[in-house]
Amino acid sequence: MDKNLPVISCKSVWKIFGNNPEAYLKRMPAGHSFDEIRADGYIAGVKDVSIEVSRGEMLVIMGLSGSGKSTLVRCFSRLHDITGGTIEVEGQDIMSLSEKALIDLRRNKMGMVFQSFGLLPHRTVLENVAFPLQMRGQDKHACRDRALEVVKLVGLEGREDYFPRELSGGQQQRVGIARSLAIEPDIWFLDEPFSALDPLIRREMQDEFLRLQEMLGKTIVFITHDFDEALRLADRIAIMKDGAVEQCDTPDQIVMNPATEYVRKFTEDIDKSRVVHASILADQAKQGEGDAVSAHATIHDLASLLVGDVRDYIPVKDGDTLLGAMPRQKALEVLVGAD
Repeated sequence: MDKNLPVISCKSVWKIFGNNPEAYLKRMPAGHSFDEIRADGYIAGVKDVSIEVSRGEMLVIMGLSGSGKSTLVRCFSRLHDITGGTIEVEGQDIMSLSEKALIDLRRNKMGMVFQSFGLLPHRTVLENVAFPLQMRGQDKHACRDRALEVVKLVGLEGREDYFPRELSGGQQQRVGIARSLAIEPDIWFLDEPFSALDPLIRREMQDEFLRLQEMLGKTIVFITHDFDEALRLADRIAIMKDGAVEQCDTPDQIVMNPATEYVRKFTEDIDKSRVVHASILADQAKQGEGDAVSAHATIHDLASLLVGDVRDYIPVKDGDTLLGAMPRQKALEVLVGAD
């Protein structure tokens, strides 16, 4: 397996709902808008999307309700058959897979966590987590050992014999995450897993999720409609509207350089200083003078330095590597929220 290949490669993918959508797509005029497609009696759930997900990356897909984010992820796992284009998972065209090969791919490579916890009410925490392993036909002792391992991993040690009704919402979601992790998936799909939780528990679950990702390094596609959550979790963010990807980029770039007016509206109320890192402001043509700042520091982290400094350009380093120098004036504009 080529480690440099994207884990998921999605090229010119369409998912159209309606009567005989394949025939419609072939005759549809190029550049047809979402509204024009709807006027023809069809819905473009996914509209000409090309995107890749790298190994170990966390791609967050976000958008308003009906934007196509859940539909796109269901296409990634072929829970929806696509109408046009190609989707490859680790170099395999998933539309060419037999039903058996597709089931094997989902069972052995993919984990899924959804907003509804989907726990079996008459099974304990341990039994819920072990369930997908039992469905694989694994030895019951191996199932138990693996279930105990992931229950501990998500912080539920001591609650193995509890039933779902005896757990809080956050604890139930941890069971769902543990059940998904039990099969040791290479690819992890999470569809708004924290949106039903209250804000404090949601924050705790985000912290837990980031801890797990740092430990496990999974390839993750995470769906949310919450931009703050996306900024906190993502390596890259794909923002969708009417089935199409408006922009896919790092949080820094999305906030600093929105590609469309729709994306700009998403970012206008965000405190950019807490998102933008020194690296994105570094000018490679400049070196600056004096002590360097870390490429990974946010402008908010550097607030005191920026206010008290007098240098026009401040060196920015990633470890021992000089990336260039950050214009202090530009950083101050980010800090105070100037456009």
